[in-house]
Amino acid sequence: MDPEHTTGEIEPGRSRWQARYDAAFKRAREFRTLSGLEVEPVYGPPSPDLADDPRFERIGWPGEFPFTRGLHATGYRGRPWTIRQFAGFGNARQTNERYKMILGAGGGGLSVAFDMPTLMGRDSDEPLALGEVGHCGVAIDSALDMDLLFDGIPLGDVTTSMTISGPAVPIFCMYVVAAERQGVPVGKLNGTLQTDIFKEYIAQKEWLFAPEPHLRLIGDLMEFCAAEIPAYKPLSVSGYHIREAGSTAAQELAFTLADGFGYVELGLSRGLDVDVFAPGLSFFFDAHIDFFEEIAKFRAARRIWARWMRDVYGARTEKAQWLRFHTQTAGVSLTAQQPDNNIVRTAIEALAAVLGGTNSLHTNALDEVLALPSQKAAEIALRTQQVIMEETEVVNVVDPLGGSWYVEALTDRLEAEAEAIFTKIREMGTGDMTSGILRGIEDGWFMSEIAESAFDYQRKLEKGDKRIVGVNCHTATVEEPLEILRISHEVELEQRRVLAERRAVRDQKAVDAALAALASASRTETNMIPPMLDAVRAEATLGEICDVLRTEWGTYTEPARF
Repeated sequence: MDPEHTTGEIEPGRSRWQARYDAAFKRAREFRTLSGLEVEPVYGPPSPDLADDPRFERIGWPGEFPFTRGLHATGYRGRPWTIRQFAGFGNARQTNERYKMILGAGGGGLSVAFDMPTLMGRDSDEPLALGEVGHCGVAIDSALDMDLLFDGIPLGDVTTSMTISGPAVPIFCMYVVAAERQGVPVGKLNGTLQTDIFKEYIAQKEWLFAPEPHLRLIGDLMEFCAAEIPAYKPLSVSGYHIREAGSTAAQELAFTLADGFGYVELGLSRGLDVDVFAPGLSFFFDAHIDFFEEIAKFRAARRIWARWMRDVYGARTEKAQWLRFHTQTAGVSLTAQQPDNNIVRTAIEALAAVLGGTNSLHTNALDEVLALPSQKAAEIALRTQQVIMEETEVVNVVDPLGGSWYVEALTDRLEAEAEAIFTKIREMGTGDMTSGILRGIEDGWFMSEIAESAFDYQRKLEKGDKRIVGVNCHTATVEEPLEILRISHEVELEQRRVLAERRAVRDQKAVDAALAALASASRTETNMIPPMLDAVRAEATLGEICDVLRTEWGTYTEPARF
């Protein structure tokens, strides 16, 4: 610990926090309980006699290294988390209507769900896309679809997250071109692109190439954003999909942060300044049903990241040491049986994310275990966050569970388990995190670790050691079957028709030239973002861009393992 921040002296730490709070929070407002009791913005040890509490150095004060209690001295008093609902279905026009509903109902940001052909870098009229267009998200084939997706939504005013990794870079280029066409200065864009290819090999299995060319594209994107779009976050390192695949909380924590360290090493290998590019890294975690374990996981994540960024990777600024994260409630905790119970599960998980200090949050809809959310279910999911934010008063106090013996013990335990996993990963490689991750992917180590955890959970469920209401206990119900959102086959037919019309009217010579320039750039060390932007401006499609790169770099098939 930095001597300046030795927290054995609790009162100086409290004074530092108070100065930060006073500087950041100007509003003259009292915060009270429902019964009228005034509450302090933060609580700590009540007496100087507790200055020797050995835990306090790891707990600290909000807004101070190691940020266990949050990144900001004011917590949610200064700024509540962003309500960022994940949505996308059918075509761009349909999803645009849903976005306007979310924003009109009080959502603070957008999060784009793409359909499977888009996630795999395929056009809607390819044979492999048959029957999948618009079903698990929105279909995006070219920049014109991106124009429609954000029609009437000023991209300079709304932060947008896009959950896509394999073809993330061409999708990003389409987003940039859509902003250009709106007249928005690209340098002012703010949002997040997932781009996290490590978790694809570890858990979700949606990649285009072998790891190395993907890392080349990610490095190019990091360079471009650091130079041209400083507020934009080109990487959202995802633990969500790792947890949904069956990992434990400790595995989600460790695998995710290890991936993040790998991307830090990528940035450093490009000669980038860690204090410049590290603030562009963000994270995406799962909020599962074990309430206190999830809170402890989020607190441990901030502490681990801050320490490694400072002590291992040399980050000097606080912003480069901050772990900013989005949370989504656990899809795998939802049940098809008695789906109304999912409203309760989601509310509990959302509250855990808030008490853990999430920066933005998506709450799942009750029917997502069966289909894409209906409009009513999406509204209930949104209102769940708003009830927590507006009615429960949990925003009044920063890290209200800080100092809880149970929560702090869990935080320490998860941190220790994560550190043990980091050691294992580095030992699999040549001492750095990246080589260990690549070796773990090649050997199937991550997959086998997650599979073992998932098997253990399923065994407990089937033996009745893990009880789920409506599934293996309390199964009687009066609940009626749900009306679910169904995507018409007409969506696919229409998307294919529109795509054919676009190809017929575009300047094919310009498209061919742009794609040839992209192919040429892929054979050099040239940054790929500018030529890819040119291809997108010419209305080259996602599938065409990705096919050029598949031709140059080949594809990747995971080795068979038993």
